Amino acid sequence: MSKHRIFTMSFANLYPMYLNKAERKNRSKAEVNEIIYWLTGYDEAGLQQQLAQKNDVETFFAQAPKLHANTSLIKGVVCGVRVEDVEDPLMQKIRYLDKLVDELAKGKAMEKILRQ
Repeated sequence: MSKHRIFTMSFANLYPMYLNKAERKNRSKAEVNEIIYWLTGYDEAGLQQQLAQKNDVETFFAQAPKLHANTSLIKGVVCGVRVEDVEDPLMQKIRYLDKLVDELAKGKAMEKILRQ
């Protein structure tokens, strides 16, 4: 079976889509980055390196320093799919990031988005 198309997409191509979604709702690039740092363990330098290398989404998550311990608290529906029920581990990580950016765009407070 072939890989899902998003797995092979460059994270550098996906990242501006997250930014656009947030910025259309008057949220900032810094907030999107904070979500990515929280979820993946990347810091600014690590994220910029991933973007510069144009690594695919699969590599982006495979090289992530450490997925946050509270990811199990991310619940809800993204694109009609309940994130906690996604069976493929990589797709679930992608859906987690989608869900967090969706919550940001919907105006949720960062403390709630970051499950603090």
